[in-house]
Amino acid sequence: MRRSIGDGIELDDSKERIDRDEVHRFLSEVSYWAYGRPRATQDRLIDEAARVVGVYDGDRQIGFCRAATDGTSFVYLADVYVLEEYRGRGVGEELVREMVENGELAHLRWLLHTQDMHPLYRKLGFEDPSYKVMERQPTRNASDSG
Repeated sequence: MRRSIGDGIELDDSKERIDRDEVHRFLSEVSYWAYGRPRATQDRLIDEAARVVGVYDGDRQIGFCRAATDGTSFVYLADVYVLEEYRGRGVGEELVREMVENGELAHLRWLLHTQDMHPLYRKLGFEDPSYKVMERQPTRNASDSG
């Protein structure tokens, strides 16, 4: 899939087109959820993703998201971002819409975590967690305490 969303900006779900340096830079240096993530980890997450969607202004990567799934019952939407100078123009909404409404995973249940983008995700059918949702945070081993 490759499609224009106007003003020279396009969406593309080709893993080969992903600018891994830029995605890693943003996620490991700017994002609150993946700050400090090692490059090898980020590359593995892209390689093993069920789908990725990038946003491009010409050759410049300006946004990204990825999906992880069991292939049968659910999909987890992760690492969604759009560079700050492109926000407020509907780019993020088109990025997420492409991921969750199109492609072979569209018919599955989608999950995500967000600290600050609830209004965007509500527009696309995501709802606040209910009493049924539970979450387990990772624990640190004694060997991880560095």
